[in-house]
Amino acid sequence: MASRSVNKVILVGHLGKDAETKFTPSGVSYTRFTVATSRRWKDQQSGEWRDETDWHNVSLWRAENLSPYLTKGKQVYVEGRLQTRSYEDKDGQKRYTTDVVADDVILLGGRGEGGGGGGMDTGGYSQEPRMVSQPRSAARPQSGMGGGAASSGPAGGSPFDSGISDDDVPF
Repeated sequence: MASRSVNKVILVGHLGKDAETKFTPSGVSYTRFTVATSRRWKDQQSGEWRDETDWHNVSLWRAENLSPYLTKGKQVYVEGRLQTRSYEDKDGQKRYTTDVVADDVILLGGRGEGGGGGGMDTGGYSQEPRMVSQPRSAARPQSGMGGGAASSGPAGGSPFDSGISDDDVPF
């Protein structure tokens, strides 16, 4: 029996800085940005509320027209997969980084130009979120960025296009 695996990431957070679009030597565009996600909990010992923020690096392929919309503070929904790659730093040390390779990005309500201030924005979804991603088939790169990104699955789609439904996923 062949083993199956799932590599799926869903983030809802705020952009930490404006998105940057660059091009590979072959002319394929990729847009990079960071997304902050936060959680809040009550410290059992001190009784004080604590906030924790995680930062996620996101890459979006073939979507150069989106950069003007992906600006610092905007709330976004990101769906994609994790990808870990390695590189050598200036001192020759091998380093690893894990990015989210986005398939879908949706602009949501929340902080943006003239928007609110600090704290976590709960329920800031706009009634009609604006879809800003490319179709799934176009979102996957054909050639890698820095030798690390490779298309996964069979040509023309996801490895899950082989008749597996949501009912087959164990969670």
